[in-house]
Amino acid sequence: MKLYNTLSRKKEEFVPVEEGKVRMYVCGPTVYNYIHIGNARPMIVFDTVRRYFEYKGYDVNYVSNFTDVDDKIIKKANEEGVPASVISERYIKEAQTDMAGLNVKEATTHPKATEEIDGMIEMIQTLIDKGYAYAVNGTVYYRTRKFEGYGKLSKKNLDDLSAGIRIAVSDEKEDPMDFVLWKPKKEGEPSWPSPWGDGRPGWHIECSVMSKKYLGEEIDIHAGGEDLIFPHHENEIAQSEAANGKPFAKYWLHNGFLNIDNVKMSKSLGNFFTVREISEKYDLQVLRFFMLSAHYRSPLNFSADLMAASKNGLERILTAVERLDGIQGTDLPVSDAEKEVMAQVEALVKKFEDSMEDDFNTADAVSAIFELVKLANVHVTAESSSDLAEAVRSTIKKLCDVLGIITEREEELLDEDIEKLIEERQAARKAKNFARADEIRDQLASQGILLEDTREGVKWKRA
Repeated sequence: MKLYNTLSRKKEEFVPVEEGKVRMYVCGPTVYNYIHIGNARPMIVFDTVRRYFEYKGYDVNYVSNFTDVDDKIIKKANEEGVPASVISERYIKEAQTDMAGLNVKEATTHPKATEEIDGMIEMIQTLIDKGYAYAVNGTVYYRTRKFEGYGKLSKKNLDDLSAGIRIAVSDEKEDPMDFVLWKPKKEGEPSWPSPWGDGRPGWHIECSVMSKKYLGEEIDIHAGGEDLIFPHHENEIAQSEAANGKPFAKYWLHNGFLNIDNVKMSKSLGNFFTVREISEKYDLQVLRFFMLSAHYRSPLNFSADLMAASKNGLERILTAVERLDGIQGTDLPVSDAEKEVMAQVEALVKKFEDSMEDDFNTADAVSAIFELVKLANVHVTAESSSDLAEAVRSTIKKLCDVLGIITEREEELLDEDIEKLIEERQAARKAKNFARADEIRDQLASQGILLEDTREGVKWKRA
């Protein structure tokens, strides 16, 4: 299996740190609003990578965090006059609802930054003790020039980098390129006690600590969007390798940007879409299928036309599976002609696996599934042997499952069933059984039923 490693800028054979096991860390969202479709791309892509490793028999420890303390979260909390934790908890739940709709598997662990502060303080102190960090007036900075490998992931040279976008210049710093590990408390912000005074961690240290705690000092794969290569992932390497004294991650995988109608997505341009907004127009399985229609490292263009094409493509697969589910087949032994068809099925499974093992080329893997569908439509009928019908049906379902594509159509809920579930949810909330209430909301969301809690009561609509 070959992976394109951002660290080496080439495809490399995958050799895990520990045989048969994959330790994988994926940077999760900052939870201050609904997740947008740019957030959804790495979630879907790396969930698919995880699913393929599991399909090949690996034991995968998959960690994806929630950044639940951040300037944007604090700003929104202050605007609403509530604690930051209220905002982060609200949008963690909303993110989980959207992830369920996208059929993204639960991570082995979903750590929250605010629950790992002690570990961050410990790593920062280690970096100070080793001379890689220094404290000034309650702020702790990392000495970038002390770390010899700085820039090896992004291929940036410290001497060529000037203090610009996303790099704060401060008279306190020994060097303009030094970055913050701990920042002192400001009025109206959450804070934690530390040896350097009350404050909160910098963004980069959070992932270094959560990765170490749940996966160990050296991991197999670190992944995220290509916008995180610098400075976030570069700084993670500097922190982790300086503190732990060993390589941090063997393979770095980064997905390409998502554009909207060939223009970069941004709020200022008004072309910024949340997953929740998309779910009102399309089944989220269509969005997942669309995301897998291109190679994960390629830029991906989102448009109504491409989504319509993805919807049609997914429909072809679901229709074929539905037809196959209705075919019992005969008790006749497999004929020579059917053996030839089964050989073609095996060849297409190989094509699928070869595509996935060539740096997770999901576009070619999807084309192998389409060829299976075409083969099924031509060769599998009521007169076919049950062995052939089952072989083709189970193969399509199995490969779709690797991509996280659900092949069973869900029966549409009746209005009265929806109302009953909403009543049950309200009763659960009243009884403070929030787990059950969230479960019902997620169940409805997965079937395209969106709830809105208003002063007049709960309103619902079909996506």
